[in-house]
Amino acid sequence: MYQAQFFRCTTLSVVATALTLMAASALAQSPAPARPAQPPKCLVPPEQVAFDQPLARTSARISAGLPLRVVAIGSSSTYGLGASSPAQSYPSQLEGELRRHFPGHALTVYNRGVNGEEAADMVARFQNGVIAENPHLVLWQVGTNSVLRGRPLDPHVDVLEEGIARLKAIHADVVLLNPQYAPKVIAKPEAEGMVDLIAATAKTEKVDLFDRFAMMRRWHDAQHLPFESFVTSDGLHMNDWGYRCLAQTLGVAIAEAATRPATAVATRRR
Repeated sequence: MYQAQFFRCTTLSVVATALTLMAASALAQSPAPARPAQPPKCLVPPEQVAFDQPLARTSARISAGLPLRVVAIGSSSTYGLGASSPAQSYPSQLEGELRRHFPGHALTVYNRGVNGEEAADMVARFQNGVIAENPHLVLWQVGTNSVLRGRPLDPHVDVLEEGIARLKAIHADVVLLNPQYAPKVIAKPEAEGMVDLIAATAKTEKVDLFDRFAMMRRWHDAQHLPFESFVTSDGLHMNDWGYRCLAQTLGVAIAEAATRPATAVATRRR
């Protein structure tokens, strides 16, 4: 009996050892778990953050230590469609960026984006959605939905001029944001024309332009980022990283224009 028990114990020990060795071998042969992909780096080229016009009222509020109110008005890419949460929209992230540039300064960025709107719809909301906040800086994102719907470009000049005049009447600084460089936008023949029209209007009206179209084209063409790294699967709206890099770049541009020395302002105006 003792011999039988000895053999059973020996057999069980051998089997256990074999199973242990097999498990160790399987673990050694299995590939290591893949590391999560790192997000692309947000590059901020100097030419992207060099506004032509100084942000005079914003600068005055910052230098005097007075609260700063910023209103971001636009359509779905201002509202934040494509972001994982409202906190990831560009206006929400911009507030954080401005707080980093101006630590301790009281400031608020109001998100007045409404999905699907065109320029005329936004101007119709100016009184209650923008002017009522008595903003010192207005960021007006415009043009994308008109491009997507194939609207004629010419009527937009009058609408833009009317909107800018109303914002100037309340002495707000104005920055225009043009359409996004995304598959559904660049597939439309009106896209480049809208970008040119907004740029020409900004120059004529002496307001600033944030060239979002050029920024996103640089991501794709110069940094060689695939669209899916900054645009959602709908081929139109920006994802969290895209909104974050937009907010970071725009924050640098606003901070530079609001703190620009008077000599630099004079040089830019020549």
